[in-house]
Amino acid sequence: MPERPRTSPGAAGRRGVASRPPWELDFARPNLFNNLRIRLSKQDRVQAVTRAVQELQDATDLIDELAARRLGINRTDLRCLSRLTARGPLTASELASAAGLTGGATTTAIDRLERTGLATRVRDTADRRRVLVHLSERGRRAVQEIWGPIATEAQAELLRFSAAELDLIETFLRRALDNQTRHAARLREPAEAP
Repeated sequence: MPERPRTSPGAAGRRGVASRPPWELDFARPNLFNNLRIRLSKQDRVQAVTRAVQELQDATDLIDELAARRLGINRTDLRCLSRLTARGPLTASELASAAGLTGGATTTAIDRLERTGLATRVRDTADRRRVLVHLSERGRRAVQEIWGPIATEAQAELLRFSAAELDLIETFLRRALDNQTRHAARLREPAEAP
């Protein structure tokens, strides 16, 4: 029978809790994790944040893919649904601009959203010539069912931060958004010939 490795009877062992080998780090203990983070260089921290942002984007992309599949629509339709959720009723041209789509692609997406019962076209009561695209009641329920729990958990997580930390998070996210918007505009331009 192989001999068991001996461990020194530390405080954890004395209380009847199994002690950990020194190579197993307990990341549930915040002090240990913070001590490790103090040793990271600024460049290491930048890389860690960059990786975390990429992982968040990948996870968001997966949620969007699964949501579109569940709703029976494609990713372009989902983008339109997202803009209607965030901004409320829009004309087709406003929706095209908000979603970064051509007029034809937007009309096709609106048609599909109507067929699936997620959106409706409604004539504007103030200007009968204008037609607005609204989320339908089914669309609102679907959005709440899919993204409601995610939003609730994110809010709870944000409440753990101080006001100053929230300001820093918002500043970073706004700058990241400006960066993405700028590069989206760059990528819309025709590519230069090699």
